Amino acid sequence: MTATPTRSINLRTTVPGPRSRELLARRAAAVPNGLYKAHQIAIESASGALVTDVDGNTFIDFVGGIGVLNAGHCPPSVVAAIQDQAAKLIHFSALVGTYEPYVALCEHLNTVVPISGPCKTILSNSGAEGVENAIKIARAATGRQAIIAFEGAYHGRTLLTLTLTSKYSFKKTFGPFAPEVYRAPFPAAYRMGLSEEEAVERCWEAFERMLVAHVGPEAIAAVIIEPVQGEGGFIPTPCAFMQRLRDFCDRNGSVLIADEVQCGFGRTGTLFAVEQMGVEPDIVVSAKSIAAGMPLAATTGRAAIMDKAHIGGIGGTYGGNPLACVAALEVLKMFNDGELLRRAHRIGAIVREQGAIWQREIPLVGDVRGVGAMMAIELVKDRTTREPAADEVLEVVRYCAEHGVLTMRAGLYANCIRLLMPLVITDDQLHEGLDVLDEALRFVALR
Repeated sequence: MTATPTRSINLRTTVPGPRSRELLARRAAAVPNGLYKAHQIAIESASGALVTDVDGNTFIDFVGGIGVLNAGHCPPSVVAAIQDQAAKLIHFSALVGTYEPYVALCEHLNTVVPISGPCKTILSNSGAEGVENAIKIARAATGRQAIIAFEGAYHGRTLLTLTLTSKYSFKKTFGPFAPEVYRAPFPAAYRMGLSEEEAVERCWEAFERMLVAHVGPEAIAAVIIEPVQGEGGFIPTPCAFMQRLRDFCDRNGSVLIADEVQCGFGRTGTLFAVEQMGVEPDIVVSAKSIAAGMPLAATTGRAAIMDKAHIGGIGGTYGGNPLACVAALEVLKMFNDGELLRRAHRIGAIVREQGAIWQREIPLVGDVRGVGAMMAIELVKDRTTREPAADEVLEVVRYCAEHGVLTMRAGLYANCIRLLMPLVITDDQLHEGLDVLDEALRFVALR
């Protein structure tokens, strides 16, 4: 790749450095082993697309807090809004009374979600809580219990959302799980070895068979789907499949829920990924990048559906905290002029261009896919069999970190490298990071 004119990576020590190792030892003694960490570093500060660890090493961030920092680390306008709000009101609780930032954010979200007609929003703390609110509201609105989720789905780690989540490694030892959740095949064309059209047809046949063999249509309250699967490997839902789900829900009186926790807020080049699919959901769940790192989620849907939950049935002590609300309002302002959305498309184009080279030159790279700046590289031991190369992904992640770029794995088989760099990343930083990733892929492929 072409050398970049400026360098952002600055490694003063080996990675991890001595202070990072010290803090990691304290973490090991104080924090349960079950809390995974992708990198053996301890971060002290961050700005834009760069993070600096406690040893003074500066890295280019291709993880973005797992898709939380589309607007970048510590955007100045967000920081200022949080500081100003903290001097006036840190917490009150929407269960106790009303404060303007909560209402203003809900009003704004009601106008920007891709749902026609009147909408309403309830705020919560995390994506999982936002999904749970969507499920509860859908059940209240329909008087039904059954929920359809998909293979490869990730919807959270609470008991209900872990039931909805597909990947077994997240679930083992934690059962029994919530009842009345049914799993349908997802049209992951590359992994199925089919064209997208063939994958849609095969999975739709299985969906219709499920309605006979597993659950009756009259019992289905909602279908929940990620417009672009996140943990499943950054697999876009084919438009034709999403449209069939919309048609089914319309005919059956079920609620279509779009989980945009990871793919929303500009990551794919539109504020919500489902906008690109020609389909209106009934409920959209937002979180992660909605508030530039503050804990916040939103469940936004058709007012007639959202009002079906009984008074006192939804809510939580911290949901819609004033600090998080003002952060989200500033993030929405950052997207107003469309520049960050255009930036997502440019980032995606640059990654795809480099990905095409990897696919031609590195047999380890089986597929490069995604929408906008939500991109993944799937590694395989053999392109014919598509045998997942999960160990190789860990080697690539480690090599990148040791050379100044933070990446993270994903995928049902843990054989994908997810790219979620902040949309404010400069071209120089993006190319510098891709240079390191290129070196890592070639190094691991030759071992």
